[in-house]
This record gives sequence, structure tokens and C-alpha cells, in this order.
Amino acid sequence: MPIVHIELYSGRTPEQKIACARDVVDAIVKHMNTTPEATQVVFVDIDKSNWLLGGKMPAAGAKKE
Repeated sequence: MPIVHIELYSGRTPEQKIACARDVVDAIVKHMNTTPEATQVVFVDIDKSNWLLGGKMPAAGAKKE
């Protein structure tokens, strides 16, 4: 059973996550010879204060990615 973990800054809406998960599941089914029912997508929301890039904190007020 494929399990896809997606880590991102906090703040996405449930609707955004659902749309993303649908596209991810479609791609996994297409390329990995599995079924939608066997595919899991896990979103891990991380506060920007807990995410360092290149050993540095993101700039204050930086655009969400």
C-alpha cells in the first residue's frame, strides 16, 4: 500500500489538501500499479518557526509555499 507524506507550512485549507490528495492518488495509481483505495496521503503541517532552510529561519512575512 503506497503511503505519500507531504510536509508543508501550516495554513492550507481542507479543500486545498483534498484537491492535492486527489491528484497525488491519481498519479500513484497511474504509475505504481495500485488502487485508490490502497493509497494513503498524509499531510504534515509544520509551523514556519519549526522549519529551517539552509540553517536559517524563513524571512518574516515570507510568501507561503
